[in-house]
Amino acid sequence: MKRLSGTLIFLLAVNGILHAQQDPIFSQYMFNKMTFNPGFAGISNMVCLGLDTRQQWVGIDGAPQTTVFHANTPFRPFGIPGGIGVNLMSDNIGFDKDLAIALAYAYHITLGEGKLGIGINAGLLNKALNGAQWKPPVQTEGDNAIPKDGESAFGFDLGLGTFYETDNLFAGFSVKHLVSSKMNFDQATTQSRMHYYLMAGYKMQLPNPAFEIQPSALVASDAKNSQVTLNTNIVYNQKFWGGVAYRMGDALIGMLGLEIFNGIRVTYSYDFSMTDLRKYNSGSHEFSVAYCFRMKVEKSPQKFKSVRFL
Repeated sequence: MKRLSGTLIFLLAVNGILHAQQDPIFSQYMFNKMTFNPGFAGISNMVCLGLDTRQQWVGIDGAPQTTVFHANTPFRPFGIPGGIGVNLMSDNIGFDKDLAIALAYAYHITLGEGKLGIGINAGLLNKALNGAQWKPPVQTEGDNAIPKDGESAFGFDLGLGTFYETDNLFAGFSVKHLVSSKMNFDQATTQSRMHYYLMAGYKMQLPNPAFEIQPSALVASDAKNSQVTLNTNIVYNQKFWGGVAYRMGDALIGMLGLEIFNGIRVTYSYDFSMTDLRKYNSGSHEFSVAYCFRMKVEKSPQKFKSVRFL
């Protein structure tokens, strides 16, 4: 199979140093809403844990590899309705290795038939570069933008989001990287850019009550470039699902999933590239596993004295 020139990937990685790259892509956005929107925290009234991993453009050296762990739970201090959550993300491309951690809180408001979450998240970004681990096929001696040894820099991160959910629909809008943190290296500087996310979805019952169709959409933008993903899943008996998605101008996506145990969900998706990159890679793979459950507080049995023995 043909491989994309290492020169191109090397230049893409260098460009990521000077101009902070877009946030990672996820095809299964409808299953990891916590990654995109802090307003989602605790809104399902369940404790949810999830792990998503994505290997993009398989067959291209230095292609993006992303893993994210996300968790959220209802949180009601002093009876105030709300939720908390956390995101831990690792994103690697070329000699650029990024880590991010964010803690989230959402305040919940009952609105109509559903619930509105207004959320904020805050955390740290870490960008690590190691040019010594990368052997470019072009001469780079004297290029100050290319690190000769390992370098690392930290930046503060902040995001806001609103998320609305009922039994049959969801919609959310969020902004990530509200603080344009500069991360300085010996010979280069990178700066995070604001990213905007709009997502929505709906559940429609089919004539056969065992089936339902779930269309959804995600719009992602950094105010310079935008990306639209349209998805439709068909769910059987709330246990099995499959569907197709289209990321406009980029990829056609197939998806399969099932609930293997009560509350444990597994999903796999495959992206078929529709750009010129399809000549050099064998697609992108994404795998996720999640577990949601309700917290039950066992009440101790109450004891009552018999009036006969007072």
